This record gives sequence, structure tokens and C-alpha cells, in this order.
Amino acid sequence: MERDDHAPVATFFADSPMLPSAITTLGESAAHHARVKRLDVADIVRLTDGIGHVATGTIATLRRASVHVAVDRVDDVQRLPPVHLRVPVGDRDRMLWLAEKATELGIATWQAVRFRRSVSVSPRGEGPAFTDKVRARMISALEQSGGAWLPEIKPDVSVDALTFAARENPIILHRAGEPLLSAAFVTSNAQPVVVFGPEGGIERDELDRLIAAGWRRASLGPTTLRFETAGIAAVAVLRAAQLNEG
Repeated sequence: MERDDHAPVATFFADSPMLPSAITTLGESAAHHARVKRLDVADIVRLTDGIGHVATGTIATLRRASVHVAVDRVDDVQRLPPVHLRVPVGDRDRMLWLAEKATELGIATWQAVRFRRSVSVSPRGEGPAFTDKVRARMISALEQSGGAWLPEIKPDVSVDALTFAARENPIILHRAGEPLLSAAFVTSNAQPVVVFGPEGGIERDELDRLIAAGWRRASLGPTTLRFETAGIAAVAVLRAAQLNEG
């Protein structure tokens, strides 16, 4: 969403150090986007490194394959309260859309889970090459949203290899569960980690194994949602509740 009281400033992802009064070099992709945005030398830009730092500076040089930014200042940005997402391996375009929107909402971690019904999806999003696409989409979303933190992408896992940490509150999205907010904040200060199934849902034996492993069912309502809708709805609900608590 644009803010009328601020002039728009282009944001670029920087995977090199950002230090005040120093030059940060961006690559060919940033140079292309700068030209598309009709930017030029001396224009003000914003940089984000995905690990909590945001910088402002001016374009010092703009070449075909690189952009050099003279950094004026670097600010540290506190991370939002963690929400962890465990997404089903499913249709790759819908997974990419989910990755984009989840990044805009500031999730802490992303992990793809192979369910039995995942294998029937084609084309599905899995493997190292697809992980690279997920990260690229997340970077684009970070630039667009002005965020400072890139989600950590964890390796794909099977249902039986899915785990959670002691500090996390494991939740399965399921119509038969209690309301999401009741399940998510039953334990004080626990970080919600949310898993949900692919199109067609989680098979009964998979659900039983997850419940036996400590996962708790939670509902977003009585209707059946597409997996990308369920993921975004869950993150949005949890994020709003966390901000209200803060």
C-alpha cells in the first residue's frame, strides 16, 4: 500500500555489506530495475539486506551491469514476533504466490512439506531449483514491501520428518480444530508454527501421526480453503493478534 505523505523511494536488495559513508555495489538485476524505474545518478534509494538492516543513500554510478550506491545511513530494524510457516508441496505458481505474500507479512521461516497428495500435483514446486525461485520471489516481495527481514528457507521434508522446537507452538490447520486464535496463544510466548495440507487435504493417517507427534488442530472456519488462501489467512490472523498483544 502506498503512503500519500511520503515520496516513493525505490528499494533494492543488497547481499553485500551496507556501511555508512561507503559504497554498496548492486548487480545486474538491480541495474535493470533501476533503468525500468527511470532512476539516475543522485536519485535517493533504499537498501535492505534481509537480515535486519535498512539503508538509505544515493546512486553514485549506474551502469548496464551494476549500480553503486553511496550509503548515507544504516538503521537496524527489529524483527516482528515470529510466525513459522510449513507449506505443502503443491502447484508451483501458487506456492510462489504464497511465498511472496507470506514475506510481505513478515514470516520468520518457510518449509515445504511433502504430503501423500503432493505427489499427484503437476507441476509441483520442489527441489533445489524451485527453492531458488522461492527465494527470488521473497526478495522481490521484500523490496516491494520495504521489509528488513527475509524468511529463512528450511529444507523440504516429509510429513514424518516434520519437527518443531521447544519454544514453538505446533498448529495444523483443520476445519475440525478449535479457533486458530485459541490454539495459537494457549501457551504464553510460544512461537506459532503452522502446517497445512495440499489440495484435497491431509490424509487421515498423516493427520493422526502429526497429532501423535504433538501438533494441535486449529480452524479458520467451516469452509474448505485453497492451501495458499489458508496460509495467508493464518499468517494475517496471527500477525494481527501479535501486534494487538504488543
